[in-house]
Amino acid sequence: MSENELIERIKDRNPNEPEFLQAVEEVISSVSKVLKKHPEYHQLRILERMAEPERLISFRVNWLDDEGNVQVNRGFRVQMNSALGPYKGGLRFHPSVNQSILKFLAFEQIFKNALTGLPLGGGKGGSDFNPKGKSDNEIMRFCQAFMSELFRHIGHFTDVPAGDIGVGSREIGYMFGAYKKLQNDFTGVLTGKGPKWGGSAIRPEATGYGLVYFAENMLKSVDKEIKGKSCIVSGAGNVAQFTLEKLIQLGAKPVTVSDSGGFIYDEDGIDEEKLEHIKHIKNVSRGRISEYTEKYSNAEYTEVNSDDDFNPLWQTKAECVFPCATQNEINEKDAKHLTDNKIILLAEGANMPCTAEAIDVLQESKVLYSPGKASNAGGVGVSGLEMTQNRMGVYWTREEVDEKLKGIMKRIHDDCLETVETYELSDHNYMEAANIHGFLKVAEAMKAQGVV
Repeated sequence: MSENELIERIKDRNPNEPEFLQAVEEVISSVSKVLKKHPEYHQLRILERMAEPERLISFRVNWLDDEGNVQVNRGFRVQMNSALGPYKGGLRFHPSVNQSILKFLAFEQIFKNALTGLPLGGGKGGSDFNPKGKSDNEIMRFCQAFMSELFRHIGHFTDVPAGDIGVGSREIGYMFGAYKKLQNDFTGVLTGKGPKWGGSAIRPEATGYGLVYFAENMLKSVDKEIKGKSCIVSGAGNVAQFTLEKLIQLGAKPVTVSDSGGFIYDEDGIDEEKLEHIKHIKNVSRGRISEYTEKYSNAEYTEVNSDDDFNPLWQTKAECVFPCATQNEINEKDAKHLTDNKIILLAEGANMPCTAEAIDVLQESKVLYSPGKASNAGGVGVSGLEMTQNRMGVYWTREEVDEKLKGIMKRIHDDCLETVETYELSDHNYMEAANIHGFLKVAEAMKAQGVV
């Protein structure tokens, strides 16, 4: 079966799932050189098996709101691939959650987890429940109802979920408490736990910190440094906040932050004091990023219309770009605005924030571009370290975990560059290299384990 025939077969089997098909097509197009060297992967239908979840669980979640009304949501867990270890991937609570989005995230997670070098399979889950505007008691009741079904499908050596959009330490705590009561067992079945009851140091910071560490390695590979570079950061959630924090610590100059309503541009740069104000707006008062200008009047707020065919955020002049909000937030026109402004680096903090057309623009312009499966792997990397600490019954210091995180991100970067050389890819083609390196690890494990 040719690559085009395989893509068409997967499209036929997965209609109306654009995000999932986008992720699959990217990987299939990247690994063509591998398939020529390893015809046995065709025979074993490795790619087709990777694109089919080992298990896809959908369930109803009933819960009571504060007025005593019954609410009904839909829950999911996509257990995509366990060739390298137990399923590992976050839970997302957001109205946009559907089967296509979770399958795309689970598929990406296979390769991201493989790149970390840790024994982790790929999975993802969540619900169309929206935590925004809900009381703490409503969120607790929903999490308990969600776990009352999910608990039977997960386990310490089976499937270890974590947090994602809409699922932070509060939600993880409520779900862990429910799991512990249902199973009568205190095990590390969820990661992202509080550091005082089984969690790891710097787990909340890990994705943002790891993203900047990866970018630092990218720049070093061309004899540049992050210090002094002006940076665009999108998003205002956990990943964006800790990306900003690490950029500031390393002497870079972040100038933007955004939410679904618009973005702020601060020509003077966002420093530690301003970042604390952003954290207060988003984490404490649950406000909008537009409130930033009420305290820092020199900054500009621009409202964004989702119906427009471009986002003015990406017209901001800067040298380095860190999209940390959501999938497909940068389209072809946005990418052209970025390259017209001579950016030198774009490292993805969100999962698949660039459309396929945007990636083509970036690569044609020779921008240093890294896909999320490589540059945002720090979160799952530290989740894997949390699992290790839980199993060992020991806990490492913040400094120890940070050093291990730096090592994971450097290893992923170096593995990508080695793959570029081995497979004679175009210079610094991190996307194809990440896909190939991750694919090979999983493919070899699947081959060794037989057709199961």
